[in-house]
Amino acid sequence: MKIEAVDFFYLAMPQITTEADGSQDALLVRVAAGGFVGWGECEASPLVSIAAFVCPMSHGVCRPVGASVLGQALDSPADIARIARRVAYDSMDLLQAPHTFSGVEMALWDLLGKARQEPVWRLLGYRRSGKKLAYASQLFGKTPQQTLDAARAARAAGFTAVKFGWGPIGQAGAALDAEHFAAAREGLGPDALLLVDVGQIWNEDVDAAAARLPALEAAGAVWLEEPFHTAALAAYGQLAQRSRKVKLAGGEGAHNIAMARHLIDYGGVGFIQIDCGRIGGIGPAKAVADIAAARGVTFVNHTFTSHLALSASLQPYAGLLDHRICEYPFAPKPLARELTVNHLARDAAGEIAAPDAPGLGIGIDLEALRGYLQRVEIKVNGQTLYATPPLA
Repeated sequence: MKIEAVDFFYLAMPQITTEADGSQDALLVRVAAGGFVGWGECEASPLVSIAAFVCPMSHGVCRPVGASVLGQALDSPADIARIARRVAYDSMDLLQAPHTFSGVEMALWDLLGKARQEPVWRLLGYRRSGKKLAYASQLFGKTPQQTLDAARAARAAGFTAVKFGWGPIGQAGAALDAEHFAAAREGLGPDALLLVDVGQIWNEDVDAAAARLPALEAAGAVWLEEPFHTAALAAYGQLAQRSRKVKLAGGEGAHNIAMARHLIDYGGVGFIQIDCGRIGGIGPAKAVADIAAARGVTFVNHTFTSHLALSASLQPYAGLLDHRICEYPFAPKPLARELTVNHLARDAAGEIAAPDAPGLGIGIDLEALRGYLQRVEIKVNGQTLYATPPLA
């Protein structure tokens, strides 16, 4: 097969807010080859990602991503890896390239799986797709009472693991943060897993992060996620040494395998969280899952948007049966919910698994997307480099 077309669709809610919710817009990628179509989703600014695919070449290692993808052969997983290497080299100085290619790479796996009538996880070498315990991923409330109410709502919805993130944490002092942690635990009850994500709020301030550890321990938090910037390896390592009970989690900001590996080896994280929409796709995420398994670190998916992205995020560790925690978008915006015709429903035990269906096993609802589609045209000197293609 030859890659004949790569189309991007920028989708957005009618109103975008400053809320730390990545489900407010989306960039879908459609790849066509050999009579098959595959779908992927980028996790980055849609317009910038589109531009990275079509922009004029600046020099030999700052070429548009599209130049390394269109017309390439696609017949095996080895072809996807080959294309990825070409993108990495030819777009070395195009800093958005990994994010743009991530969605394209997902679509290549989806297409190849459909062509071979195999689920992606089987193409990756796994013999089965193990179940993962889905945790509700949501934001802290503006007040401890709102956090308490949100925790109770998640338990009422059947979740026995819940992650609270961002919100006011780190902005008004350790005492108020402790109230939020305690409220989350109260709402969840004594037996549910509590996970905490602070969205890099302390940059590299180890003392500020360490000041929250007693309250996190008291609340029985399993992990503290992203206390620092992804590249702040020294800060991660120092905090890991000071945190006796609460493990560190991070990695969603890694846009290559080395960044993730360094968080494991030098940052001391106990949980490595990889977003297929950022690291370069499913293949690099699988490589990190293999590294984590060898190092005794738990691999966890990162996703906060659609069930297309959710399915993609499960593939790299579908067969790692001891790595059982799975991020599950709990309350995404309507755009993310309506993007797909099917969803990964939790079973009676609150678990999900990567679909046993060709490709990613997720269908796209083209009709539903029409109300969210943003019409975009990119021109340089009067020449159209990109125009929103037809959905059909």
